[in-house]
Amino acid sequence: MGLVAVTGGTGFVGRYAVAALARAGWSVRLLVRRDPVHPLLRDVVPELVLGDLGDEAALARLVRGADAVVHIAGLTKAPDLEGFLRVNRDGTARIVAAAAREAPGARRLLVSSLAAREPALSHYAASKRAGEEAARAAPGGEGWTILRPGVVYGPGDEEGKALRGLATAPLAAMPGPPEPRLAMVHAADVAESIAAFCGAGMAGGLYELCDERPDGYGFAEVLAVTAAALGRKPPRMLRLPDAVFLGAGTAADLWAGLSGRRGIFGRGKARELLHRDWSANPALLPPATLWAPRISLARGMEGVAKWWADGSAEVTLAGAHLPGVDNSD
Repeated sequence: MGLVAVTGGTGFVGRYAVAALARAGWSVRLLVRRDPVHPLLRDVVPELVLGDLGDEAALARLVRGADAVVHIAGLTKAPDLEGFLRVNRDGTARIVAAAAREAPGARRLLVSSLAAREPALSHYAASKRAGEEAARAAPGGEGWTILRPGVVYGPGDEEGKALRGLATAPLAAMPGPPEPRLAMVHAADVAESIAAFCGAGMAGGLYELCDERPDGYGFAEVLAVTAAALGRKPPRMLRLPDAVFLGAGTAADLWAGLSGRRGIFGRGKARELLHRDWSANPALLPPATLWAPRISLARGMEGVAKWWADGSAEVTLAGAHLPGVDNSD
């Protein structure tokens, strides 16, 4: 296949992507700030380039001579819009410019987020859209393929552990009708899509990624599937006004400012969660001949529940050994 240069390869989605690319036959070069020792990468021997998205010399070394460039790195937590933009917009512009100079013929893939569809909702969403626009506007940007996954989950997602508490509680709050719809996709499926696009050599285009349900899931169904994977009954749902969730997000932001400990949830994330339509656009799904999701929500949550229980699922969950999924081809 050749050499693929990857940013964000030590993160949650990135580890799955690196493993999938290696299985597909790519030699992998990673931008890292530390040695990426992790069970999911035990069979991968990547070339390492020390640096970050602010280091233009490191970015040049990363992409020089690459046959494909995959940009996954990004921030999910920051104190303000500028904090997000420094990485999600400006870092993207730097990697795009480096690829244009050092690897002009490379296949180029940007992993964004479905949140970029609604940039007015949060600083994170705005920064992801800004990153996409930076990629398109930069020299050589027209050749970048952009992938927008829905809610990505799977073993290894530390932030996703909050779902366990919600699914096992006797009572769970949810917004009033209409119930928001969430497109879901397993990290291993996202990784396989990345490998498929790199292998196909497609240039340009915008695609949304989800599982077998482009119409998505309601909150109650996600919690019911998660509870079932844990062998529990689903919680009773308490419908609350949107203002309650927005108030909780504001309180979380205030606490983060006082304590210096910033989590994923805040007013921006509350606004994202309250948006009623995070379903995937069927017109923007990848061609089925190129890639199709293979992991249902029920199967995926079985693996997540096992990881929550003993941590064992992640060392095999590169898409190769998930119970109930045929990976023979």
